[in-house]
Amino acid sequence: MSHIPDDEPIDTVEVAPGVELRVIRRGGDLPGAPFLLVHGLASNARLWDGCADALAALGHPSVAVDLRGHGRSSKPDAGYDFATITADLAALIAAEPLDRPVIVGQSWGGNVVVELGVSHPGLVRGVVAVDGGTIELQDRFDTWDEVEAALRPPSLIGTASSRMLAMMRAGHPDWPHSGIAGAMANFEHLPDGTIRPWLTLDRHLMILRALWLHRPSERLRQLEVPLMFVPADSGAAAWTHDKEASIERAAASLHVPYRTEWFRPADHDLHAQFPDRLAALLHGATTDGFFV
Repeated sequence: MSHIPDDEPIDTVEVAPGVELRVIRRGGDLPGAPFLLVHGLASNARLWDGCADALAALGHPSVAVDLRGHGRSSKPDAGYDFATITADLAALIAAEPLDRPVIVGQSWGGNVVVELGVSHPGLVRGVVAVDGGTIELQDRFDTWDEVEAALRPPSLIGTASSRMLAMMRAGHPDWPHSGIAGAMANFEHLPDGTIRPWLTLDRHLMILRALWLHRPSERLRQLEVPLMFVPADSGAAAWTHDKEASIERAAASLHVPYRTEWFRPADHDLHAQFPDRLAALLHGATTDGFFV
């Protein structure tokens, strides 16, 4: 299994004037259905390393991407709304080119790929929302101030890289190496041995505000391509119940084929925790006629 060191030269694709997205390509000549792999908020493309390797072993090419503001991609001061983020991805699909990929997004990225599927249905053959896609913060918070107070990220600037690595390993003892390495790639590793998140606080909050305004319940009913939900049951009963309810509401409004495949138990970053299992699930959906 090949994993890309964080200090290797990177490939980028220009998707808008002055905006380049870092991409990690695998299996470009393989015959299977292609995948576009989209990370969550404050994450990065390398969380998909294990899953992308497993997809390649099953015959599928893939492109994992650092969205704007994240990882090794450009970090403009604006453009963190859903319309701009999805326009970036539409431009990426055209530039690669990817032949109607299955678009897979985790967490906030799940909402992003739902939006992309609605706004550009001709570009994709299906949508997969991994523990996301139905995130509707307006159901939980009445005001933006409440969202910011509850979900503002902790400051990690200045944390020793070795300490963060130890915390990652202790917090995720069952994750494979690819998941731990991918999570550590969420940070810039500085010469003094400390880290800082690639996604700055101001950009994080812009994305969070856009997520608060996003209404996937209204967008899902406009979807024209098949949809798969892959939620994680973390063991928190109330949170899992909320996910079950939101997926049931979404399913009732859909006019396209859909599936729900729970990972129980699983972490929110189930793509990092169970890369082979997720890849097998995605592969199966392209060979049994669900995504055609």
